[in-house]
Amino acid sequence: MMHSVNAWEEEGANGENYLVLVAPNVLSIEHMMEDLNLVHNNVEMVRINLNTGVVSRNPLSAGNLDLPVIHPGYVGRKNRYAYLASMANPMPKVSGVMKLDFSRIDTGNCVVASRNYGPRCYGGEPFFVPNDGSEEEDDGYLVSYVHNEETDESTFVVMDARSPTLEIVAEVLLPNRVPYGFHGLFVSKAELLSQRPFS
Repeated sequence: MMHSVNAWEEEGANGENYLVLVAPNVLSIEHMMEDLNLVHNNVEMVRINLNTGVVSRNPLSAGNLDLPVIHPGYVGRKNRYAYLASMANPMPKVSGVMKLDFSRIDTGNCVVASRNYGPRCYGGEPFFVPNDGSEEEDDGYLVSYVHNEETDESTFVVMDARSPTLEIVAEVLLPNRVPYGFHGLFVSKAELLSQRPFS
């Protein structure tokens, strides 16, 4: 497992303690650099009973999903929603975004929303921006860069994180090509100003 969605501790109905990890489970990590077509990530919830050591795994999606993001206020705490990049063929291009709802774990498919960027359109890793002051976990926006390989245009897209289609609510045509990016980070001005200066 790599690129974890989130992890937290919780107490079960029986009073036992559990560590819960949600992450894409790479089917063939040993050979992924030899052939990226062997990489297929099924998102799973893994529960480790801290009292007995018993481990259980539950699938959350069958799609090839990776590069997860959640509301930053839920990191290390139990959360309900996650957004993951939908990996295209050929790998490692990102063809869209999917939203998972962990409360649907008993169905075996927690996908509740999706956005495909369109033919020959590929994006970078999505990032979640919460609405200021909102108490709702999924009240916010997903942002990413999308490049159209037909027109050679790049756009910055803003998607409604609550919409069942992850509706694009704003799109900005950029003056230059933006490379496909992974592991990017967006910070607010307040977060930037709160950082310690270099010594």
